[in-house]
Amino acid sequence: MYKIQTLNKISATGLNLLPRDKYETASEIVNPDAIILRSFDMHNMEIPESVLAVARAGAGTNNIPIPKCTDRGIVVFNTPGANANSVKELVLASLIISARKLGNAMVWTKNLATSGDEIPKLIEKGKSLFAGTEIRGKTLGVVGLGAIGVKVANDASALGMKVTGYDPFISVESAWGLSRDTKKGVSLDDVLANSDFISIHMPLKDDTKGLINKDKFKIMKKGAVIINFARGGIVNNADLKEALAEGIVSCYVTDFPDEDLIKTDNVICIPHLGASTEEAEDNCATMAALQIMDYLETGNIKNSVNFPECKMAFNGTTRLAITNKNVPAIIAAITSTLAESKINISEYFNKHRNDVAYNLVDTDSDISDDVIQKLKSIEGIISVRKIDIPKV
Repeated sequence: MYKIQTLNKISATGLNLLPRDKYETASEIVNPDAIILRSFDMHNMEIPESVLAVARAGAGTNNIPIPKCTDRGIVVFNTPGANANSVKELVLASLIISARKLGNAMVWTKNLATSGDEIPKLIEKGKSLFAGTEIRGKTLGVVGLGAIGVKVANDASALGMKVTGYDPFISVESAWGLSRDTKKGVSLDDVLANSDFISIHMPLKDDTKGLINKDKFKIMKKGAVIINFARGGIVNNADLKEALAEGIVSCYVTDFPDEDLIKTDNVICIPHLGASTEEAEDNCATMAALQIMDYLETGNIKNSVNFPECKMAFNGTTRLAITNKNVPAIIAAITSTLAESKINISEYFNKHRNDVAYNLVDTDSDISDDVIQKLKSIEGIISVRKIDIPKV
């Protein structure tokens, strides 16, 4: 029986995919094999020694201590693309809300509530304050062409916008899905300088923190609109406020508000609603549950943020899932240890990612606890797990 701990409310649509005769799920559980969470902050959490995997039902993993997990051989999964449509729809809404000044217009109208019969006259007199522009024919720069960025680019193009995309690390899958109407940006500066609207879709990393700063604002079109549903730290807020005051940026829409931004004019603050739809929560939970189940039962890995991708069909009686530091001679040590125990290898997979390597070893015989302990004693081995291959 596998034990799964949930650190947030996880959609039953996903959890129900875990067979009840093989899986137990609960928020309070002793010695879990895996953890599924959404926004729970694990950085100050004591992770039980029994944990083999952590799955984030969402794309961002800033709330998970990834280096600590990697050092212990814990695979960390996320669910890229599962909430892409939900975020995309909110970005499209933000394009129209910002272009038509709907945020300020709705607040202004709400303040007329006590004006009684004067409301129609006041509305006709004041509506000129909120005259906006159409998005059709305007240029949208999409910075980051992952699952969300591609959807934004394609649908904005369908709405009649001129779309330029920039992503130096675009995947083959994303490139195949991108509309032919999207122009390729020569550089980030090229996209920023020529866009009326800019939508950000990149992860927050050391090299993207504060990327949209004073130097970038200087090259933007006067009156540009910036939409940020990626991560708050990508935009330098102090520099943004100056750009808003100078009219370089006419509106900033963010899903990551703080006290300073809420107080700033021409900033539309949305309370982190990008993935807050029933469909997105179901999709994320489904993907997280299936990835956890596949890893626990087969050792295969898909959509991990710290381990290499791995998929190998069963071929034998017993499978070993072995994690090691990415240093020389470990494969030789593993195979020789098995050979000394007269264990024949039927198939072997090895792949590394940065400083960690992962092995799947299918054998023609059972593996005793004594052999597993010998493997664990090899210098550089982080973890060894035995998986019984189902009989066909």
